[in-house]
Amino acid sequence: MIPYIKPPSIPLGPFTIEPFGIFVALGVLFAARMLARHAEREGLDSNPLADYAPWGVGVGVVVGHLFHLFAYHPEELSKSPFQILKVWDGLSSFGGLIGGILAAVVFFKVRKLRFRDYADSFALAVAPGWAIARLGCFAVHDHPGVRTDFFLAVNFPLPLGPRHDLGMYDAAFLFAISGLLLLLRNAGALRGRLLPLLSLLYAGGRFFFDSLRATDLSYVDARYLGLTPAQFGCFALVAFGLYGLAKWHAPERKDSPSVGTGTGVQPQVR
Repeated sequence: MIPYIKPPSIPLGPFTIEPFGIFVALGVLFAARMLARHAEREGLDSNPLADYAPWGVGVGVVVGHLFHLFAYHPEELSKSPFQILKVWDGLSSFGGLIGGILAAVVFFKVRKLRFRDYADSFALAVAPGWAIARLGCFAVHDHPGVRTDFFLAVNFPLPLGPRHDLGMYDAAFLFAISGLLLLLRNAGALRGRLLPLLSLLYAGGRFFFDSLRATDLSYVDARYLGLTPAQFGCFALVAFGLYGLAKWHAPERKDSPSVGTGTGVQPQVR
């Protein structure tokens, strides 16, 4: 059994740095760096990705907060009329994913870039970045599951007792997926279809993990027809994953003498 350890917050003048925020920031920074690196390896121009990053993060945070409020915890709207503006107070990772997708759709359309050329790079960067961010959930233990005697259970303080810690499970699963995607990329397998594969794999794991979420606590996630909002989202991920694996093909590799510098050939056809 894993002991319950919660890192303390770090006071910094008028501000307080929370462990969760540290891991989220590290995950975002890592994903942004890996996104550029993998794109350059494919001979793609990484400069647009640097421009996309703040939009993806910003829209992801806003939509993640709105998803948290309206889908998971609508009761929080009664706290204050300004609760909707407190984007730092409650975030849904699935909502953040939706926000990042929306930002990418608009950004790549405006820039007249074909997203599928960058899809593998996104898969290889988002999976480990998301895993690092999920370590923040484990650090603050904000996703307790049902009581269990499983050997990986976290011994929450009484009266909660030993429970699944879904932040830890999610992070470990994403790290495992990250390793698999990297192996496939290095082997040249499923080129151009790593993002659909990521969607399909994560959907299966996330649906199962959400079935372990606690229902016996005072602050639990909303259920609709017995399912969490993320579990409904998993159906969309499965649909996209199956479609992408069946229909997507490897994009033409860009031959660029400047791979590694971020100034490769920029695709112009959407």
